[in-house]
Amino acid sequence: MNTAERISRWTYYLFILPIVLAVCGWQGWSWWNWAISPVNGDSPSETATTDIVQMTIPQGTSTRQIGADLEAFGLIRSPLAWKIWASWLAVKQDGGGFQAGIYKLSPQDSLVATAAKIWQGKAVRLSFTIPEGQSRWQMASYFASLGYFSEQDFINAVSQIPREKYPWLPEKLPHLEGFLFPDTYELASDRVTPEQIIDLMLARFQEVALPLYEKGKSNTNLSLKEWATLASIVEKEAAVSEERSRIAGVFAGRLGDGMRLEADPTVEYALGIRQTPDKPLTLEQVRVDSPYNTYLNPGLPPTPIASPGLESLQAALSPEQTDFRFFVARYDGTHLFTKTLEEHEVAKEAIRQQRNALNQEEE
Repeated sequence: MNTAERISRWTYYLFILPIVLAVCGWQGWSWWNWAISPVNGDSPSETATTDIVQMTIPQGTSTRQIGADLEAFGLIRSPLAWKIWASWLAVKQDGGGFQAGIYKLSPQDSLVATAAKIWQGKAVRLSFTIPEGQSRWQMASYFASLGYFSEQDFINAVSQIPREKYPWLPEKLPHLEGFLFPDTYELASDRVTPEQIIDLMLARFQEVALPLYEKGKSNTNLSLKEWATLASIVEKEAAVSEERSRIAGVFAGRLGDGMRLEADPTVEYALGIRQTPDKPLTLEQVRVDSPYNTYLNPGLPPTPIASPGLESLQAALSPEQTDFRFFVARYDGTHLFTKTLEEHEVAKEAIRQQRNALNQEEE
C-alpha cells in the first residue's frame, strides 16, 4: 500500500470514527434514559400497572438481587442500569448501601428515585390499631388479616409471660389478656413477629396504665390483676363514656355487698360469643359452667376478659359512690340504673316493651 492510499484510509477512519462514536454515544444515552425512566412513564398504557407495590428487602440482600426483584415487580426496566447506578451511588455517597425494610414503590417513579428511597432507608412504618375492649382472639384474627402472622402464632405468644422484662406483671398469669394496651402503634421493620407487637403493647401499658395504678392503689383494695379485670368488664359493658364510672360503681358495690357481679360479658367471654339485642343470652348460656361466669361464681373472674382502655381503667380505680346495684341496657346503648332487684325487673320489662315496639315500627 503506497503512501497516498494510507493517507486516504486514515482520512476515512478519522471521518468515520467520530460518526461511529457519536452514534454509539447517542444510542448509549438513549438506552440510559430509557433504562432509568419510569416503567409507566407519563402516559401509562392500558396494560401497565399504576398500583403501589409493597416490597420487602430482607437484611443482607445483594444489590443484584434487589435489582432483579424490582424488575420482577415491574418497578424498573433494567437490572444492569440498576447495578450501574448503585455503583455510582457508592462512589458519590462515599460508601453506604441499600437498606433492608418494607417499601412502598411505584412504577411511575424513575430508577433514580426508587434507588434513592431504598438507599436512604425510607421504609414504610407499619401501623396497626387495637380498639378498647378487644380480646386476644380478636387481636389474633386482626393481625392475621393484615398478613403479619397466623392467629395461632399470636395466641401462643400471648401465653408466654415476659416477667423478666416486665416484673410488674402478676404471677401465674395464663396469658396477657388485659395488659396489651389498646392504642395505635407504628413500627418500621422488614420482620414483624408476635413477640415484637406484644412488647410494644406491654411497654405502652407500663408507660400509660401502670403509673395510674401506682398513684391510686392506696385508694383501692384491688390488686393489679383485679384492677385490670374489673376495668375489662367495665369496658365491655359501657357503650357511653359518661357511664363508665357509674358502671364501675355498681360492680364495686356488688363486690362490697358480697353479691355476684352477674355481668353478661363474662358469660360471652366464657362462650366465645357476642350477644345482640335480637339474640340475648339464653338461660342455658347463663348457666354455663366456667370460672368466668359471674352469674355462678362470686367475685371477679380469674383474669381480664379484654383489653381495657384508659377511661375504663380510671373508672375501675375511682368508681362512683352509688347505691345502684343493677343496670339494664337501653336500645341506644345507654343504661337504666336501679337500686333493688324489684326495680331492676320493672326496668327490664320496660326496656323489653320499648324494643318490641321499635321492632314493630320497623316492620
